[in-house]
Amino acid sequence: MQNQYKLTDFLPTSVKEMKALGWESVDVVLFTGDAYVDHPSFAAAVIGRILQAYRYKVAIVPQPNWQDDLRDFRKFGQPRLFFGVTAGAMDSMVNHYTANRRRRSDDAYTPDGRHGMRPDYPTIVYSEILRKLYPDAPIVIGGIEASMRRLSHYDYWQDRLRPSILVDSPADMLIYGMGEKPIIELANRLDSGEKISEIKDIKQTAMLLNIDTVTIPEGDIVLHSFEDCLKEKRNQAENFKHIEQESNRMEGGKTMWQQYKNKVVKVNPMFPAMTTGEIDASFDLPYTRVPHPRYKGKRIPAYDMIKFSINMHRGCFGGCAFCTISAHQGKFIASRSKESIMKEAKKVVQLPDFKGYITDLGGPSANMYRMGGKNKEICKKCLKPSCLSPIVCPNLDTNHSYLLDIYSAVDALPQVKKSTIGSGVRYDLAMHETGNEKIDAINRKYIEELIAKHVSGRLKVAPEHTEDHVLSIMRKPSFKLFHKFNDIFHRVDRKYGLNQQLIPYFISSHPGCTEIDMALLACETRDLNFHLEQVQDFTPTPMTVSTEIYYTGYHPYTLEKVFTSRRSEEKLAQRKYFFWYDKTYRGDIIKSLYKLHRPDLIDRLFKKAKK
Repeated sequence: MQNQYKLTDFLPTSVKEMKALGWESVDVVLFTGDAYVDHPSFAAAVIGRILQAYRYKVAIVPQPNWQDDLRDFRKFGQPRLFFGVTAGAMDSMVNHYTANRRRRSDDAYTPDGRHGMRPDYPTIVYSEILRKLYPDAPIVIGGIEASMRRLSHYDYWQDRLRPSILVDSPADMLIYGMGEKPIIELANRLDSGEKISEIKDIKQTAMLLNIDTVTIPEGDIVLHSFEDCLKEKRNQAENFKHIEQESNRMEGGKTMWQQYKNKVVKVNPMFPAMTTGEIDASFDLPYTRVPHPRYKGKRIPAYDMIKFSINMHRGCFGGCAFCTISAHQGKFIASRSKESIMKEAKKVVQLPDFKGYITDLGGPSANMYRMGGKNKEICKKCLKPSCLSPIVCPNLDTNHSYLLDIYSAVDALPQVKKSTIGSGVRYDLAMHETGNEKIDAINRKYIEELIAKHVSGRLKVAPEHTEDHVLSIMRKPSFKLFHKFNDIFHRVDRKYGLNQQLIPYFISSHPGCTEIDMALLACETRDLNFHLEQVQDFTPTPMTVSTEIYYTGYHPYTLEKVFTSRRSEEKLAQRKYFFWYDKTYRGDIIKSLYKLHRPDLIDRLFKKAKK
């Protein structure tokens, strides 16, 4: 596939490639824990390309060897402006370990899925190596690992509260969230002669400062210190409410400060969501859309998943309690223009191994394209983390017509046999009755067209649980809505003579969930004749409401105590109910339900299955 491109079409990964471009040195060197795929879904490629668009010379070092003579860290020498460091598209600990803290045997972001090509916490490891080799070079960290660890955070894999990653890493600056705008401002200011130690005001950046050198302005948010959070978990819960609210402001956020002994982390507010012109400019950069030729055709699983997909927007206003999307991308949607999307679609269909199927026209949530508040003044004042929970915001424009227009335009391309939606669909958003007859009719049409034309045989949705009190903590709608969507799905499926499956996702051991709740989940899904496949134990990841509850025991917004299963035997006791239909688990489930004084659920669960 790569034969249609020359080496000089990519960002250089070696000195030989750099010299082929006519360069003797570079302005920026990016280190990433992922393989280098020159595609807008891979963050290092995006940052490299946006810097390149501003005429900076950028090299990229993918998955450097941190265990040998460190030649990967030495080969380009010290760049003129700065080193950039990212763990990759995932937090390294999520990438490396299961919910049971067992080491995974593969890595989707590595050629041939090979594991062991990056260390745990590569953000820290890479930046420590660079600091030793280049004591005076500016080091900037970013990506999901750094972003979600910008302040004190619970680390599930070490089972402890950790300080800001800036305390553990020798980096000069952290860029959180989507990095195009802050990285360009930083590069321009360094290029103009400013020192990185003098740059303290760029939005979406954080830095570690000496406490005796700062004066905290009135009106800024001073969080509980790391030491106070260690002493009292409730302080960590209180902090998180501020952190989440500031991550979800439309504009005009406040600067946050958190002290660590004689140091203090300063976190500047986020940029507003990108305009259509800004996000188009990022997606329209000259990506080759393929892995670098250095991999010689080796399979990169994460690339295979997205090679024929198109991301239409960023941001998510769902606010699910266990999700990091809004903490990283914000809740306000940045949507690409139809022209930009179609330009990318025409590139996808020209790929040599394209067989006629677009695998996704979506985003963080598939059906939020071009949605937002009708009255922006209301949005500017809003601090709610979710526009869908506990009810759909009456100010939210839920018009799905723009999505239908994109689907129609892509399907009209002669090379396209079918486009499917691989991203998660918020059926509660599409089903919401607005009271506007025209909009409601459009949204009903969207649901029908989605099911009739854009399912690859299985439509995956995420009710996550069945019990209302658990769903309330999750910030998910009542399971009654899933019942309605299930009926619609099968009605449309029959109408068009299809034989498709609806596949629901569920989570066990989420804060607020008890073993009886899981037994009730099993009964509910059994009554719907589901044998569940897409299930998982709750895995606490940094900077989510659910993780804060898991660690502290308190809900950050109410400071009420919430029950959470933490011990492995409690988690296994919950998980087994997913597999009630497996005779291996039947005896244990019956024994547990007697112990829980719920023999009624035994009768309900193991009565003769409905046809």
